[in-house]
Amino acid sequence: MPFARSARPVTLESLRGARPVPLWLDHPDRPAPLPPLEGSQTTDLAVVGAGFTGLWTALLAKEADPDRDVVLLEGGRIGHAASGRNGGFCSASLTHGISNGIDRFSSELPQLLRLGHENLRAIADTLERYRIDCDFELTGDLVAATDPHHVGDLEHLVESSRKYGESVRWLDRDAVREVVDSPRYLAGVLSDDETALVDPARLAWGLAAACHRLGVRIVEGTAADAVERAGAGLRLRTAAGAVTARRVALATNAFPPLLRRLRHYVVPVYDYVLATAPLPADVRASLRWTGRQGLSDAGNQFHYYRLTADDRVVFGGYDAVYHRGNGFGAAYEQRQETFELLAEHLVETFPQLEGVPITHAWGGAIDTCSRFAPFWGTAFGGRLGYVAGYTGLGVGASRFGAAALLDLLDGARTERTALEMVRTKPVPFPPEPFRGIGIDLTRAALDRADREGGHRNLWLRTLDRLGLGFDS
Repeated sequence: MPFARSARPVTLESLRGARPVPLWLDHPDRPAPLPPLEGSQTTDLAVVGAGFTGLWTALLAKEADPDRDVVLLEGGRIGHAASGRNGGFCSASLTHGISNGIDRFSSELPQLLRLGHENLRAIADTLERYRIDCDFELTGDLVAATDPHHVGDLEHLVESSRKYGESVRWLDRDAVREVVDSPRYLAGVLSDDETALVDPARLAWGLAAACHRLGVRIVEGTAADAVERAGAGLRLRTAAGAVTARRVALATNAFPPLLRRLRHYVVPVYDYVLATAPLPADVRASLRWTGRQGLSDAGNQFHYYRLTADDRVVFGGYDAVYHRGNGFGAAYEQRQETFELLAEHLVETFPQLEGVPITHAWGGAIDTCSRFAPFWGTAFGGRLGYVAGYTGLGVGASRFGAAALLDLLDGARTERTALEMVRTKPVPFPPEPFRGIGIDLTRAALDRADREGGHRNLWLRTLDRLGLGFDS
């Protein structure tokens, strides 16, 4: 059943005290700021961006070669952007789910599935090795049908997953409500080894501490304004200095890119999230949810939600927003109409939460590309490399993205660099104004499809044929 618009008056009281900051970053253990870059430095590898991709790139580079000098430049604070604003779903999927993988990389999907599970295990091993406490919990995930046409979609998902050797369980209406009790659930697909949950900010801070232990030089408050050739290397110019490096890795996610060509492939789409206060014991028990799985519903405009270590519900998604001209910045991180919509949807999903205060409400940009999965490339004769386009599923995939990026920068021929996924690019987005018009048309069509039994109109079917995705 689609969410009813104005099914009940939106209760603003639950949002009244919500802090306009990400739950994960609003923490007394947040590290003190690091000094910015001053003057000029030289290094073997300069990494731009201290989100997950940049942190993994720096860490893996030093693990592979302890003698390699690495400088990590962050324009703001470590993990302050997408890496500290997401839901903390650390998925084994490298392809934004198996359905997207079948559509785009079917010939190498078994390999990508194996590599994805290996990547998730490597993340767990790293956290243990460096004693990173980020509430990492291998919970698995549950996708719930909330409309009759979703049931058939999920039956197909089970068939496809099992065909490729993935372990999933089908749950009918009664079974799914035994796992998590929502009156909206009609069926579900449960995977036990696909997803771990983490506190994403503490993951970022822990990776930064590990980098520091290995000798990575990290500077905050240091935006790279331009990249240019400098002899046999490259120079990154900043407001107060410069870094000259043999190699440069760009890990800037949805930020306006230093490399002009990336503007054709990535658009910033803003996603919004709520977090409740810790649930009272009786309310927590009424949800069941003893497995603490990460949850999502099966709509085109879907929600994702989870429990935190202190039994808050984090609830986000659905109302993704693109601002014309690749609009980006702090001005877009608060959107009251979306917070009110999410608050209404939260109580429709879990009536048990009526009256539970919402303590945090925030937004952040997703680096969206047309194939919904990351892409890689190089420039300046191979001296600069980049990876972007995770489209909201980068918490886990960013480690794999960093490993493939380092392979490309090192000129190494590996299993990763041989992948079609790594060698190819997504379909570029058109220039404005067609970009914004197309995205608005697509959002409206997806909303209509959710309300009309999943029927994809001519516009969506045309995008499917062109390989432009937009299926989640």
